[in-house]
Amino acid sequence: MKTDIAPTSSAAESPSKVRTRSTGRAGDKIFLGLSRGSGIALLVIMAAIAAFLTYRAAIAISKDEANFLTAFEWNTSSSPMRFGIAVLAYGTVVSSIIAMLIAVPIAVGIALFISHYAPRRLATTVAYVIDLLAAVPSIVYGLWGALFLVPHLTGLYTWFDDYLGWTGILSYQGGAARSLFTVGILLAIMILPIVTSVSREVFRQVPKMHEEAALALGATRWEVIRMAVLPFGRSGIISASMLGLGRALGETMAVATVLSPNFLIETSLLDPGGGTFAQNIASRFKEAGNDGRDALIASGLVLFVITLLVNGAARMIIARRKEYSGTAA
Repeated sequence: MKTDIAPTSSAAESPSKVRTRSTGRAGDKIFLGLSRGSGIALLVIMAAIAAFLTYRAAIAISKDEANFLTAFEWNTSSSPMRFGIAVLAYGTVVSSIIAMLIAVPIAVGIALFISHYAPRRLATTVAYVIDLLAAVPSIVYGLWGALFLVPHLTGLYTWFDDYLGWTGILSYQGGAARSLFTVGILLAIMILPIVTSVSREVFRQVPKMHEEAALALGATRWEVIRMAVLPFGRSGIISASMLGLGRALGETMAVATVLSPNFLIETSLLDPGGGTFAQNIASRFKEAGNDGRDALIASGLVLFVITLLVNGAARMIIARRKEYSGTAA
């Protein structure tokens, strides 16, 4: 005897009808409105910032007698003004690249150690200490860098000059180690907790079935990490790196405390001098006049554009690797 069982009302309803019914509730409408309003407000704020920076930058650039993009000088007190961002762009990009090259491999290694190697008690302690680094103010990093890091890097600089000085990029002529390389090391320490924290959480989301399947096939722990953990967390590592890069690009007080600024592009990364956008704005803004502040705002607009381009590039990279994201796992 065959009995037909009628589907229940909840099973018979289509997903669209369920969504329509849920959006009719007052709480859902309020939450939807707040969420949508928050997104629109963020876009409006970003547009307002861009408009303000563009307007003030246009005023400054119209009074600039030098080439804004290629000039190696910053003299906004003269008449007419002459200033350019070549040295600032070079210093910002180079110091940030150095920081990323140092920080990202170390941060990923620490995240893997915490999530897959260390005992639970030790992992908790290490994670807590790493997270504490994010709470240290920038000026404290700057003071530590100026009073401790700079004097103790002389030996490392001498070693670089002895063995790699022939490259010209790592030659050392003596003097205080207030260079872009020192700034890169300091920035690497500052962005380390950001990259480590995000990477650690991504590695913890790796499906256990993937790891157990690799172990069942006879893979070692490193092979499990190489074949299952790192591919799954690749997009997360990229996102964490971009967060750290954003911190490195915009860091102000620590760089201003450590760096010996000038408007020259040195061949060697170990020679004192150089400058960054944030450091230049912080050191000159208080004493600048109206035109000088407009010039600093123009340099801030360039930093704003660089940050947007970096984040846009990161989004494109992640979009091309959707197969490694958690939603595709």
